[in-house]
Amino acid sequence: MNIPESSLTIGSMAAAAGVNVETIRFYQRKGLLPEPDKPYGGIRRYAGVDVERVRFVKAAQRLGFSLDEVAGLLTLDDGTHCDEARQLAEQKLADVRARLADLRRIESVLTTLVTSCQASHGTVSCPLISSLQHP
Repeated sequence: MNIPESSLTIGSMAAAAGVNVETIRFYQRKGLLPEPDKPYGGIRRYAGVDVERVRFVKAAQRLGFSLDEVAGLLTLDDGTHCDEARQLAEQKLADVRARLADLRRIESVLTTLVTSCQASHGTVSCPLISSLQHP
């Protein structure tokens, strides 16, 4: 993207980054995006680097990084911290794999409970509700 320095209003910057204005303000409050100076009687202007930074934050979030983790990644963006970035990504991958294992376990238990509900006819107690009441 070839956006001249400090040419975008917050609305046009948000549109260019594919987010809403409140997202920009939220990122500024969290310290993920600097807030440009406001000239006397004027409006703040943003640059292409700001758009790219917002896109970076959104891309990292899509990969499951929290905003705190994204802030850590942003400190490594000078190109000389590849090992640290890789370590953060490895930790995130381990977390994702652990969550997937939990989800598979949940799926298995729910499948068994749903099957029990379908096989149970004429009983007063629902196997699903009963298993949740007496874990």
